[in-house]
Order: sequence, then structure tokens, then C-alpha cells
Amino acid sequence: MRRPTAETLVVHIAIFSAAVAATVASQAKPGCESKCGNLEIPYPFGMKEGCYLNINFSVTCKTNHLDSPKAFLMNSNIEVTNISLDGELNILNYVARDCYTKDGLPDINNNRPSLRVPMFTISNTKNKLTVVGCDTYAYIYGQLEGGSYTSGCMALCGNSSRAIKDGSCSGSGCCQLEIPKGLRNLELEVRSFKNHTQVHSFNPCGHAFVVQQNNFTFSTKYIENFTGDKVPLVLDWGIKKDACLTDQCPCGPNSKRNNSKSLDGSEYYCDCLDGFRGNPYLSQGCQDINECEEGSHDCVPQAKCEDKPGNYTCSCPEKYEGDGKLGGTGCKRKYSNSMFIKIIIGTGVGFVVLLIGISWLYLGYKKWKFIQQKEKFFKKNGGSMLQQHLSQWQSPTDTVRIFSQEELEKATNKFNESTVVGKGGYGTVHKGVLDNGSVVAIKKSQLVDQSQTSQFINEVIVLSQVNHRNVVKLLGCCLETQVPLLVYEFITNGTLFDHIHDRTKYSNHFSWEARLRIASEIAGVISYLHSSASTPIIHRDIKSTNILLDHNSIAKVSDFGASKLVPMDQTQLSTMVQGTLGYLDPEYLLTSELTEKSDVYSFGIVLLELITGKKAVCFDGPEVERNLAMYVLRAMKEDCLVEVVDKEMMADEGKLNQIKEVAKIAKECVRVKGEERPSMKEVAMELEGLRVMQVQHSWVNNNLSNSEEMISLLDETSNSTQFLVGSSINAMDNSIKTHILTKHIPNAR
Repeated sequence: MRRPTAETLVVHIAIFSAAVAATVASQAKPGCESKCGNLEIPYPFGMKEGCYLNINFSVTCKTNHLDSPKAFLMNSNIEVTNISLDGELNILNYVARDCYTKDGLPDINNNRPSLRVPMFTISNTKNKLTVVGCDTYAYIYGQLEGGSYTSGCMALCGNSSRAIKDGSCSGSGCCQLEIPKGLRNLELEVRSFKNHTQVHSFNPCGHAFVVQQNNFTFSTKYIENFTGDKVPLVLDWGIKKDACLTDQCPCGPNSKRNNSKSLDGSEYYCDCLDGFRGNPYLSQGCQDINECEEGSHDCVPQAKCEDKPGNYTCSCPEKYEGDGKLGGTGCKRKYSNSMFIKIIIGTGVGFVVLLIGISWLYLGYKKWKFIQQKEKFFKKNGGSMLQQHLSQWQSPTDTVRIFSQEELEKATNKFNESTVVGKGGYGTVHKGVLDNGSVVAIKKSQLVDQSQTSQFINEVIVLSQVNHRNVVKLLGCCLETQVPLLVYEFITNGTLFDHIHDRTKYSNHFSWEARLRIASEIAGVISYLHSSASTPIIHRDIKSTNILLDHNSIAKVSDFGASKLVPMDQTQLSTMVQGTLGYLDPEYLLTSELTEKSDVYSFGIVLLELITGKKAVCFDGPEVERNLAMYVLRAMKEDCLVEVVDKEMMADEGKLNQIKEVAKIAKECVRVKGEERPSMKEVAMELEGLRVMQVQHSWVNNNLSNSEEMISLLDETSNSTQFLVGSSINAMDNSIKTHILTKHIPNAR
């Protein structure tokens, strides 16, 4: 079925408004025309002097030989499609347009429409600013509370429209913005970041408009071709309290004032009182409704309905008692006291027996329902799939344990708030103690998309087999709850973020040696995930808060809630952008194409944190320090890196040289283009090489304490150094060994 264009949408709204207006009796001032074509013109609006309240409420009816008559506000080009006595005015407003040729030249038909209605306000409950495009951003201007108002919205698609969905206006191809209450006048401006040159084949134009929100549904077809020059818009109208004296323009009889649409209470519109209907601005506009004749009363069939001004009454016939209303006591036959007592006793005994029977049935049903629900969640969360994989594993030591819901509730005192040790964008972490005394961390995830169940189970299986000393060990999971629960080993010494930035919590000195070791450990585990895991894994949320330290200050990478498994035949994935501000790869943010180089960028930011002791993003300090990457790169460019290094670890010249080398590595990691960044394997090689040289330097300094010892050891230094370095890198893979031995220890064999 073909979706309606914006132009047909306008026609349908106009027809619907006209049909509604036709069902209402004439609401114009006596002796005045009440219609322009099919549009009803109720007072205080009118089409000639004496028929409207003041010039702000004048309507001009224009006719030509091609179309039926159309109404316009005052003598403007603002077409009116409906006037509601509830303080709303439906109009048609122009669409802002910004088009380009394939060479990036602007179209001569681009426009910047405005709506000048200072006497009325743009409805904030009925309208939204909407922007459609793939390389488009738009500004909205107006007046609010006597001052100017400016805001905007941005719609992007990357280089493809495949991620755009019908009906979705969340920023991909379409974005929407709320309108503030009390906004007067309106001007729209549409712009483009790159003149649509990268998306011109499927999106040559950007559009912006303020539209009645329940009359617009986004379609992906609008990206390529958005037709129509006007869209429906709703204005809030009212009467200014100082526009006339109280005794000259009050609301009519049987009506009341309503200023709910006014921002400051300076305007009002009139409402008929309950039980009355009509035009409250006319002297006899609000007429009593005869609910009894219309059948709009709530009297029970036995009761008699009697109309009253603005209301009605229900009365029960003789031998009946009650209020005669549905939902009330109704009309019930009168009984004698003895009969009434017998009925009460019999009803009470029967009710008690029934209650006992229902209680037993309810408890049995509740237990059955609980078991059924656990089985349902187990299957929905992929339990059967996981069990099938577990049965195929040969070694029981590789098996991930499946915990029951009761076990984990007991371990956490039913997930009591006091057991919460952390909260993040992907779930809440509780500390628990199992029956065998083991302390574990239980992650309670947010709701999981059921279409991703297979991927979730695959992730559990892969992570359970990741046997790396620098990855938080996954012990098992529970699939009997609405959201899956993951059970990890519990790490006791906080996060890397806390050790760097919270000196009140961790007052011990955080040396450069420890920082370099931790950086090397993190790089090694990310390299392992990218290159050595059976199925490559992109972590997608590398940051200092996701790196834990155990009691020996060994780094442990955690929180794989946002991770993605990369099929062996792919190098990148198209995903919805997820990550943390400051650590997020800018190329991934713009293209939605996730690669291993996204983790490289995030790791580069962590390196800069270790070097400077500053947060990735900080809005409290000077503007130049808000973005850590730009701050450090500027310092390196000006050859003043020493000024941004964490003062806590400023030491001898050897350490400063190492810090500079690590800063160069970080600089390569945070390059804007992913293809220019090194792989994590290369980064791990560089850092481990620096660390080995640090160990060598420390060993030599500790043992060469005087000149005589130095002389006696000169001949042995080469062999000793090679022995020490060989011990340090014994556990590395061959490629890393070769790189370290050739680059950092030239004489090693």
C-alpha cells in the first residue's frame, strides 16, 4: 500500500476538518456569515467588521474559478483549515527546503519560510519540529517570553540509507524536537554539512517543518522525494485580558474562563459549563443539554431520568431504593429485616467457603504459573540453545555453569539495593555470596532484544572459554528470569578510573611503573580478543571504569554487555552507535560502521588518562581541557607534553622519555581515520617493549650501586640483560617476542 505524500496528507486533514465543522450548528455572531466554503467560522472569529472580536480574529475568504473558497487569517497567506472553540486554530504552514546539485551547488528554489502570528502561539502539545534528510540540520527561531528563541535538530544517515526505518524519527534520516510552550512567530532554516555530496544519489534535499504531530508519520521514501509545500500546524489562540474591559467581553452565560493554554495567564478562552453545549462567546451560546432525551445519562433501566439545568436526576420507583445510577447503588427492591438477616448470614457463610477454595486454587495456580514463567524465560533467553552447546563440550572444566534463580536470589538477599556495587548503561552489578562461600559479581542486564538471543548465547559461550588472566572470568549465567543474569568472579580493588581520579578513595601513590604495566596488560587482552580468540570480539566500550584491578593491582577487562562477535569473513559491522562520551570513535559515530579500530581509539583515550591523570571529558575546568585527546595532542604539537603529565609521577629523565613514547603511541591510536590507527597487536608490542626496557633499566640501577660493582659487571651486563628480558617475555607469542627483541634490545639473539 502506497504511503500518502505530505501534499495528500494536507488534503485529507482539510477534508476531515471540514466534515467535523459541518456537524456543528452555526456558531457565528447573529447576522454574520458563518462559512467559507466548507469551513465553519465561529465567533469570536468573523469575516467582516462587527462579526469578529477584534482584528486579530478576522478571517478573509478568498475565491477563484479553479478551487473552492479558502479561508486565510486576517489578510495574510496563512490558510485556515479548522477553528476550534477549545482555543485551537488549524492552519497550513510552508516547508523549509535545502537542495543541491550532484556537484554540491545550492538549488535556486531553496527557501527559509516564516510564520508571523504574534497574537497567537504555536501549540507545544500538538506540534513538533521535524527534520528530514541524511546530511541535514535545521534551526528554529521564534519569540518566547519577550525574548528570542533558537533551537535545532540534526538528521544523518552516513553513506547509506539502509539503517533508516519507517516511522522512526530518532536522528537517522529524521529527527524531531519538542516545541516550548508560549512560542510566538516562527522561522525555519535548513542547512547541510557537506552539501549532500556524499548522499546525493539517494538524498539530494533536506527539509524542515513544524507539523501537527499526530498527522505525520515518517516514511523512508521521504529521504529521496519529499513532495508538498505545506503541512498542517496547530496554533493556540486566546483573548488577552487587557484587550477589553471585563464587562464588555466576558464569556457568555453558563460558561467559564480557561487559561490553561496561556504561559503567564494573560490570555484565556471560554468553556461551556458541564451540562451545557454551544458557543460560549455568544450571549445565548451555551444551551442546556437534555441528557435524558439524548440517552447520555447513567440512570439504571428501572430509574426515571429527569432533566435539570446543567444536570439531571435519577429516581427509583416505589418499592425500590438506591440512587438509581449505574456504578452507584442503582435501584434494589426493599426487603424486610428478617429476610435481610437470613440473606446476610447465608451470603457470609458461602463467601467464606468460596474464599478458602479460591485461596487454595490461587496458591496452586501461582506456583504453577511461577514454574511456567521460569521455563518460558529459560527458552526465550536461549537456554535450550545453550544446553545443546554445553552437551557438545568434551572437558567439564570448560563448561559454563547455569545457575538457578533461587541460588542467585539467596546470594544477593533477593537483589537487595544494599548489594549493588555498580550501575552502568547496560545493567546493574550486585555482589553475592554463593552457598560454597565464593564471592561473585552478578550482572543484571537491561531488557534484551529477542532477535539477539542467538548472539547473546554465542557471546556467553565464547566469553566462558576466554581463559585470559586479564579478563574478568565469566563463571555462569541464569536464564530463568525476565532478563539474563551473568555471574562473574568478584574483583576487590575498584576500577582504574577510581585509582586515577579519586585520590580520596585510593590515597596510595599510583606510580608510572604500575600505570605502564596496566596499560600493557590492557593492550594485550584487547589484542587477544581481536586476534587470538576463536571468534574475534570487539569490546565496543573500552574505558577506565570498565577496567578493574584485583588485590595485586592486576588489570581485568570487564563489561562485555556492548561487545560484538565478528564473523571470520567480515572486518566491520553496521550497528546502532553505542559507547561512552569521550571514548567513542568519531568515525564509528558518523558511519555506524564498527571495526576493531574503534577499540584502538578508546584504548588511546585510556592511555592519555594514565599519562595525564585527567578525565576523558571534563566540563568543570577550562575549555581547552574539556576534550582530553585534543588537549594532549595540542601539548605534544607545542612540545610541552611535560606540562600535562600527571604531577604525581614526575620523576627522572628515563621515565619522562618513556611517557613521551607512550604518548606517541596514544597519538597514533586516536587518529580520526580508523585505517591510519595501528592494530591492537602492534600497540601491545610497543607497550610490552617499553615495559621490558623499564624492567631492564630498574634491574641495572638496583644492582650497579657503586663504581667498582659497575666495572665488575660490565662484561656480564649483556648476558644478564638477555636473561632477564628472556624471562619477562617468555609467555608472549613469537611475533611479539621478535618485535621486542629486535626493536628494543638490539643485541639480543
